[in-house]
Amino acid sequence: MTRLLLLIDIQRDYFPGGRHPLVDPDAAADAAARLLAAFRRTGERVVHVQHVWDAPDAAFFAPSTPGVEFDPRVAPDGEEHVVVKHEPNAFLGTGLEALLRAADADEIVVAGMMSSMCVDATVRAASDLGFSLAVAQDACAAPDLAYDGRTVPGAQVHLAFMAALDGTYARVADVDALVGELAPR
Repeated sequence: MTRLLLLIDIQRDYFPGGRHPLVDPDAAADAAARLLAAFRRTGERVVHVQHVWDAPDAAFFAPSTPGVEFDPRVAPDGEEHVVVKHEPNAFLGTGLEALLRAADADEIVVAGMMSSMCVDATVRAASDLGFSLAVAQDACAAPDLAYDGRTVPGAQVHLAFMAALDGTYARVADVDALVGELAPR
């Protein structure tokens, strides 16, 4: 089986000190780094997605700011593709679909941030386009969300989105299980 790793928006603004820190992003980035290292070892393809909020009043991911940069643990190696997006859905206005179709992977493995926004939007769109998907749930992170005067903790937000994706849009699994499925080359 041929797989491709799609790393979504693991960028500095989501970490402590950034403009929009998530809940436990370091644990997710560490897990994503283990997954990335395994894909690199097996020679499977890797695509990085970078969100750039190209607006003068951007709350985060503003162009030419440190927060838009990839977290060093999962930065592209220079040979891996980078897709820049301006919307939560990584397919909207980008060449991602053509890139994935050209890769002819049997399964797209997704990791990244935010579980509740860009990961969710991209996974659902990819499924609608006919791609087979796995989501590395422990290599994703979400924020606390507020609604109707209540706060939903980020861990619960993450679990709710993984539960909604699993079995309908994707296969949701832990990084260790997904790494165990990769065949060495």
